[in-house]
Amino acid sequence: MGRLFGTDGVRGLANRDVTAEVALDASVAAAHVLATTGAFEGHRPRAVVGRDPRVSGEFLSAAVAAGLASAGVDVDNVGVLPTPAVAYLTAARGVDLGVVLSASHNPMPDNGIKFLSRGGLKLDDEVEAAIEARMGEVWDRPLGADVGRIRTDVSLAGQQYVDHLVATVGTRLEGLRIVVDCANGAASEVGPAALREAGADVVVINASPDGRNINEACGSTHPEQLQSAVVAAHADLGVAFDGDADRCLAVDATGRLVDGDQIMGILAIALRDRGALPHDTLVTTVMSNLGLRIAMREAGIATVETGVGDRYVLEAMRAGGYGLGGEQSGHIIMAAHATTGDGLLTALQLAARVVETGRTLAELAGVVQRLPQTLVNVPDVDRARTDDEVLAQAVAVASEALGDSGRVLLRPSGTEPLVRVMVEAGTQDEADRVAHELADVVRARLAL
Repeated sequence: MGRLFGTDGVRGLANRDVTAEVALDASVAAAHVLATTGAFEGHRPRAVVGRDPRVSGEFLSAAVAAGLASAGVDVDNVGVLPTPAVAYLTAARGVDLGVVLSASHNPMPDNGIKFLSRGGLKLDDEVEAAIEARMGEVWDRPLGADVGRIRTDVSLAGQQYVDHLVATVGTRLEGLRIVVDCANGAASEVGPAALREAGADVVVINASPDGRNINEACGSTHPEQLQSAVVAAHADLGVAFDGDADRCLAVDATGRLVDGDQIMGILAIALRDRGALPHDTLVTTVMSNLGLRIAMREAGIATVETGVGDRYVLEAMRAGGYGLGGEQSGHIIMAAHATTGDGLLTALQLAARVVETGRTLAELAGVVQRLPQTLVNVPDVDRARTDDEVLAQAVAVASEALGDSGRVLLRPSGTEPLVRVMVEAGTQDEADRVAHELADVVRARLAL
């Protein structure tokens, strides 16, 4: 696989790249690394392990639990729960380590392993590198009563997470009809449950996971079903999660998509109005639309820009003491309530803003006037060579031609074998033309 850890843990094709052996070895190494940092001193170590519904998650979570227990770590196996639920439980239960088996929005054949430190935070790059370096090493195994125990805890863990989510909402959602697309993923039970307990009238679609249908033509990466369902149900809005529910996109009553940039704009203004937006600042990534930055500037809210990936958003938030950040894709972090992107939390807070203002989602989303944007994913190319001289020159020429009314962003994906070309321009036709012209250069110059 090359380097094992990418921008979001370990991810690849299940049972070829992400195997039971990799899961077991990485879990043992994680226990050893955390032990050497002193994380386990003075107590018997404990971990929370959860997964999304992919069929491969069954054997991978078993391998992770086995690896941890063999290294002397007690395991709470919480079964199928969203990534942010595992992060919350890791913090709320005061355990030493959290592990999630999920490939998030990726297709069903993929899977991944994500480690969380005490407090529910993603591991630093240095710690991941140390884990990778210690995989397969010879070690002294605990014996007898010193091996870890594995405890199954499904229903209680899910309810604990739902209770936490509902407690974050200060406004009841009675009178609001919401369509929820669960992507046949990890939020299929807890997502509708949380919204119903908060008072909403909930219509549910794509909440019948069978291990194979996760993210299949549904959820936040394929919102078309949700858009139709919202209109058909005469709903006030709809929300769509991805497979592990760390993302949320929305749909207004007319069926129009409301993306992560618009949701961030709505929530930033809501927090500012309550005096709860630290430093009146929103953290975004380079992929956020220029329209969001313009809207925030007009609202008196500063923006801080990071590289792509919610881990980098969170790092900037922690470094600057900021309370809200996220990505256009719907990863949104509200630091007062979560340590990672949480689609269910986002949905609840967005719905609460609709109720407390008495305005429609369309009206609220209108604060962000998005510049026309085109994103082209170019597969089957060498993503390590994006510094190609001819390609760099083509990007420079395009950027100069767009001037202040647009921009070009070209970057290799951190989780998939492709290069992304994003262009914003004054018109959609111009954005489309420039993006596809640059994509052709990427194909020609970076062909495998």
